[in-house]
Amino acid sequence: MKILFDLLPVFLFFVAYKFAGHDPAVAHELATRVLGGGIEATQAPILIATAVAIVATAGQIAWVWLRHRKVDTMLWISLGIIAVFGGATLFFHNPTFIKWKPTALYWLFGTTLAGSELLFRRNLIRRMLEAQVRLPEPVWGRLNHAWTAFFLGMGVLNLYVAYNFSEEAWVNFKLFGGMGLMLLFALAQGLYLSKHIQEETS
Repeated sequence: MKILFDLLPVFLFFVAYKFAGHDPAVAHELATRVLGGGIEATQAPILIATAVAIVATAGQIAWVWLRHRKVDTMLWISLGIIAVFGGATLFFHNPTFIKWKPTALYWLFGTTLAGSELLFRRNLIRRMLEAQVRLPEPVWGRLNHAWTAFFLGMGVLNLYVAYNFSEEAWVNFKLFGGMGLMLLFALAQGLYLSKHIQEETS
């Protein structure tokens, strides 16, 4: 349920884009009414979807705060990034900014993992998982490196899709491609770790 909750803004972004694309005239009228003039009809779906994603992320934080009186740092980071890149897209009527948003988030994750290890000798993946599993020291290092490489690579892949395929293809990739690749990578990591967990406990 937490994973589904975290993915809610991405899912609503996708749904809003698809609905707006089905009726461009209505989408254009709505975008013009809310965001002002100077918007082309072809820009309306991505602008509406971006606005929905910003509101959804802010709504997530409000909901978590009302229920727990505490908000995870990751949610605040997500709100900050969507507010900056999404806000720039809405202000300049330019989808380039929102297309960079996933890359900014991926690269932030990757550089944080790498920087924490290089500068402070802290393995953040270990800190998150060591309460659930016990692994040999070298495996924790490889795990941190693998996730660092994955996030950096996903940032590059997002830009490749954004600049070499249609806007609709990028929107599809943002939901299905990005989440699908992360799920496959996590499953592969789980299979790799299961071997070492069994070896350590045998």
